[in-house]
Amino acid sequence: MLFYVVVYDLPCDKRRKKVADLLEGYGQRVQYSVFECILTKAKYDELRQRLKKRIKEEEDSVRFYPLSGHTLAQVEIWGQPPLTKPPSSLIV
Repeated sequence: MLFYVVVYDLPCDKRRKKVADLLEGYGQRVQYSVFECILTKAKYDELRQRLKKRIKEEEDSVRFYPLSGHTLAQVEIWGQPPLTKPPSSLIV
């Protein structure tokens, strides 16, 4: 599994709500348009496909920032919420 920061900027309220609702099923919202997600490759691919159907690429912006263990260890957080933690076990 890999840790992703997913950020978006969508001018349309309706699309923004749909994207936020979708992302809530994949990760934790840490700011209004920022989610932290811990995803397998399959879940990452699934999320990308589902998001692509909800946005207009000529108007909207969605970015995925993968963070490795080394980079993740250097993240600084001031205030709340804490960094999303990977589950201690995964049931498949």
